[in-house]
Amino acid sequence: MDRATFIKFRNLIYEQSGINIEEKKETLLVSRICKRMRALGIELDDFKTYYKYLMEDKQGREIVELIDAVSTNVTHFFREPQHFDFLSIKVDEWLKQGKRKFRLWCAACSTGEEPYTVAMIMHERCSQYQSVDCKILATDICTKVLKKGEEAEYEEDKLDSVPLKYRQKYFKRIGKNGATKKVYGIIEPIKKMVTFARLNLATPPFPMSGPFDVIFIRNVMIYFDNAVRSALLNDAYRLMAKGGLLFVGHSESLAGLLNTELKRILPSVYTKE
Repeated sequence: MDRATFIKFRNLIYEQSGINIEEKKETLLVSRICKRMRALGIELDDFKTYYKYLMEDKQGREIVELIDAVSTNVTHFFREPQHFDFLSIKVDEWLKQGKRKFRLWCAACSTGEEPYTVAMIMHERCSQYQSVDCKILATDICTKVLKKGEEAEYEEDKLDSVPLKYRQKYFKRIGKNGATKKVYGIIEPIKKMVTFARLNLATPPFPMSGPFDVIFIRNVMIYFDNAVRSALLNDAYRLMAKGGLLFVGHSESLAGLLNTELKRILPSVYTKE
């Protein structure tokens, strides 16, 4: 791929998703683009024809497919478990104070492991109380991972990070994938707590009305530049309830990006004062 064509693709992906592809990632980008070109029957060295195809696709279906191919989706249940320990403590406090309505948002939900972890935690904390209304919004830009999340079916090795008591309580075996691997499904009461929707985090303001008591924006801002990060955080702040929590990935620095009214209370955990 010549430099001018690489820059065209990089700019298009940035405009459509906020994903900032550095020059050192050119080889990775080319391999992802070739995946789409193979699917369409376009010659693998004819990148300009594929770009023209993208530009002429008035319904925008192919740009969605390209963003799906470019997106990195690494996740697992109970990832960064300290966050869920703190969430449990905070939810217990809220419940004891009489709070019975909870709204949570997992902003980059991938294949659903994060929102279902949140749902299991919330169910565990809230089940001893009556009339608790808890809903979790799970969003991602990638349509394929959203479909997987809605299916809520996971091969046995995906459950390795799930504590045994949660595995026994919130999963049921539903069959085998192929000849060997066992498949487990999330039980219906947990599935019903989570709503999946496509959302581009690079295009605030977002359509949700909020307020959210808890927002997870974890391990996604590393793919954005500071302009996109700042806009995303500002709109997340707008959507947070007073006293609400924001969780970000442990490897993500928010230095210079934070609204002054967001207070850091733990590493990678913030609250709205």
